[in-house]
Amino acid sequence: MRPAVLLSLLLALSACVVGPNFESPDDKLPFRWKEAHTHSAQPLPSEWWKLFGSSQLNRLVNQALEGNQDLRGALARVETARALVGARRADWFPQLGLSTSAAVSHSSASVVGANFPKNLGIPQPNLDQESYKAALDMSYEADFWGKVKRSVESARASARSADQLLSAQRLTIAAEVARNYFLLRSLDLQQEVVNNTIKLRLDALDLQKSRFEGGMANEMDVTRARTEQELAKADLAALERQRGSTEHALAVLCGQMPSSFSLKAAASLPAPPRVPAGLPSDLLQSRPDIAAAASDLEAANAEIGVAKAAYFPSFKLTGSGGLESVSAKDFFSWENRALSIGPSVSFPIFQGGRLKANVEAAKSRYDEALAKYRQTVLIALREVEDSLLDLQSIARQRIAIEAAMKAADDTSHLARVRYDKGLASYFEVVEADRTVLTTKLSLAQLDGQRAASSVLLMKALGGGWNR
Repeated sequence: MRPAVLLSLLLALSACVVGPNFESPDDKLPFRWKEAHTHSAQPLPSEWWKLFGSSQLNRLVNQALEGNQDLRGALARVETARALVGARRADWFPQLGLSTSAAVSHSSASVVGANFPKNLGIPQPNLDQESYKAALDMSYEADFWGKVKRSVESARASARSADQLLSAQRLTIAAEVARNYFLLRSLDLQQEVVNNTIKLRLDALDLQKSRFEGGMANEMDVTRARTEQELAKADLAALERQRGSTEHALAVLCGQMPSSFSLKAAASLPAPPRVPAGLPSDLLQSRPDIAAAASDLEAANAEIGVAKAAYFPSFKLTGSGGLESVSAKDFFSWENRALSIGPSVSFPIFQGGRLKANVEAAKSRYDEALAKYRQTVLIALREVEDSLLDLQSIARQRIAIEAAMKAADDTSHLARVRYDKGLASYFEVVEADRTVLTTKLSLAQLDGQRAASSVLLMKALGGGWNR
């Protein structure tokens, strides 16, 4: 009966896992979006960027997901976290090692002689000593209080967090590629507008020169025309600088050197797809950064159990077995075998407050992780609301700008008619043309912002990621 009783006792003790079990925070989220009128639950695809229908964008995103150095660093962190799970799990198993030693010593004759005086007739021991040992050492600590279990639980949660952060990093990289790509195409549109304006202003300058030479215009009209042409060239230079910086940013995102990366100009932007916002509660399942924060919270919760387990006694079984001899020639003789095995128990009695401090620190780290989780949720809600608001505002802006552009074209035409009839000065023509340029540039900028806001909304919704 004794082995059965002992086994039952060990099983009962091993079931005593201290520390709180993890429970997900029960935070109530709003039932609807403030800036959305519909709540379609249609999920986004994992490769959401393909919704824009741009083969070049698809190629750039694929390049970034394969070559981005930040992603490679995040992947390495995932592998590190997974390896640490194995390191924690190793504490569940007995530890076995081989130890060997060989030593030759020579004792001092005067010291030995003092203990064995010659006048007493006691033979002196041999001053030369040899010692040889080879043994397998074993140690095993029973996880009676769940210290190892909680430790492994924490490591596994940290590994999940690293994996979820990798997904968040992939989502961020893809979104940054798409955002910069649409910015670049918006700049191409603006450059086309400015190039056409430069051509028109060059024609206007030639016309004013001819009119001045024919006595039909004054010199101020010529200088105004030249001024407007040079200002348009300055606008073009600024756009070229901004496009170059955007292209360099895309190169780094794709893991390439800016000097070997270039995209041909293309003055077109795809129509943004309709993005279903879903419900606010969907973010808990669709955002990898929220899932990572929840995993960090679970890991911090498990560490409380690890700290509490230190209050209880530890049970270890240690043993050693091998050969030990004072002579090398008969080292492998069966008579030289040595064996020791036995349990040991250690009780924490006085630690100077260390154990309590460790528990309090673990609880504080849990509170910190909980605050981080809730802040991550709040930021996610804000990002969705911001993106929804941007899309609505840009849509209204675009309608107004289109109407303004039509009115500006009409004003420019009327100003030229009045100027040709001598009813207005050339200054009115310049001002009207300047307004046309401004509205066309604003429309190109808005189209780029609309595409970028769609990207940011997809990113804020989790980009099709699911746990």
